[in-house]
Amino acid sequence: MHPPLTSAPTRDAEHRREQIATRLTFFIAGFSTGAWAPLVPLARERLQLDEGSLGVLLLFLGLGSIMAMPVTGILTTRIGCKVVISVSTLLILLTLPLLALLGGWISMAIAIAIFGAALGTVDVAMNLQAIIVERNSGKPMMSGFHGLYSVGGIAGAGLVSILLGSGAISSLLAAGLTSVVSLILLVLAMPGLLPYGDDSSEKSPLFAWPKGAVLFIGLLCFLCFLVEGAVLDWSAVFLITERGSSIGLAGLAYAAFAASMTLGRLTGDRLRTVLGEQRVLLIGGILAAVGFATIAFVPTAYANLVGFLLVGAGASNIVPVLFSVSGRTRAMPPSLAVTAVTTLGYLGILVGPALIGFVAHLTDLRAAFALLGAATLFIAASFKVGRP
Repeated sequence: MHPPLTSAPTRDAEHRREQIATRLTFFIAGFSTGAWAPLVPLARERLQLDEGSLGVLLLFLGLGSIMAMPVTGILTTRIGCKVVISVSTLLILLTLPLLALLGGWISMAIAIAIFGAALGTVDVAMNLQAIIVERNSGKPMMSGFHGLYSVGGIAGAGLVSILLGSGAISSLLAAGLTSVVSLILLVLAMPGLLPYGDDSSEKSPLFAWPKGAVLFIGLLCFLCFLVEGAVLDWSAVFLITERGSSIGLAGLAYAAFAASMTLGRLTGDRLRTVLGEQRVLLIGGILAAVGFATIAFVPTAYANLVGFLLVGAGASNIVPVLFSVSGRTRAMPPSLAVTAVTTLGYLGILVGPALIGFVAHLTDLRAAFALLGAATLFIAASFKVGRP
């Protein structure tokens, strides 16, 4: 149930608490995900895994997320955003130190699957809260929320890397400190987490296949997340194999992409206010396509870095806009719409790297990145899904 009517000053104070809590939740999710990244090579060394075995192990994170996401929307509706976000975040914080400790492949696979399931649950629940909070505020806020996820990812990866690099702290202690920081932030966020979800779907099934506008929005999210996953896994490989770059220079490709995406999201709400959602989708898709064209057809590494910068800037606000749109569609209740869009988007991250590898095997990486440019042009052509 939604809270009873209150006076305007009280509502304003509640809205501020909800907005702060939503920002903290996005930051915590990014912070926890980023903290895991520096622990991966240590897990590989501890378990003595080759690349194939490590790849299969990491697959459990995605499988855990995909299994949890479809039911999260309706769970949030039935027991509230606050309970779902709090419990799943606590599960993340309890699991993270285990990922720095466990020494068996099976035990690690189980822990990674639980970690992924908790991350997937938080992802859906926090986006549902964000849609409700944005709707209550009457102004664009989704880009800023997603921007704080990116900032959290940078902070989590940076903190754990610094702690491990000092040589004075074990991976277990570094992961434990990360969990403590996240726990403090969760406690600060809890007063503003919504004790309700979208009560219009209380009688909905645990999962409903996306339909109508939601299916199309989910397809666009799939394409955008596919772009993100492909750049993450293939940008450095592209610069090394196609442009002959050094490892150090190649590593800057994803850094350029991530930095421009973070900056774009932190300024995205202002852009949405000034330009409107349709122009943000149109300009963003075109800008990303120009970036991919630069990557695919300009044969110099430094120009390609500019291309990755353009892709990050162009893609930065597409997903936040699409999540806002999914929360307004009448094709499905908001809780189920967000669940469907998030799940389809996450599938893009999972299959994107493999799809790019398949295309590259048949042709080359330049053709694969050119196809990604075509995908972003399709997103640009679909700009009318946004609000004018």
